[in-house]
Amino acid sequence: MSLQIDIDEGAAAPPFEQVRAQISAQARSGALPVGHRLPTVRGLAESLGLAANTVAKAYRALETDGVIETRGRNGTFVAAAGAAADRAAAEAAQAYAERVRRLGLGEEAALDAVRDALRAAYGA
Repeated sequence: MSLQIDIDEGAAAPPFEQVRAQISAQARSGALPVGHRLPTVRGLAESLGLAANTVAKAYRALETDGVIETRGRNGTFVAAAGAAADRAAAEAAQAYAERVRRLGLGEEAALDAVRDALRAAYGA
């Protein structure tokens, strides 16, 4: 089991987002199990032909999302992503539900807005 990342230079998503999305997907699918040590920022950047800041930005986003955790000099590891992601999604959904209720939107309009946002986010 190893990290597999392919950068598509012609893709609409910037390289940092491609790195973030691919690591996140591999962590959630179990291809990268909890506790798997990730390459250093510089090491991954060199292997992908990217700037270190690009990979660092992806790692920061993944850490914010609870997908990875940095343990100081010990390195960066896959965290218990499923639980953290589920919790974060539930919190975001609750905040959204409260916001659309305050705006006076009905359930169907609120769901339509979510569907539109998801289609835009996933490029569908």
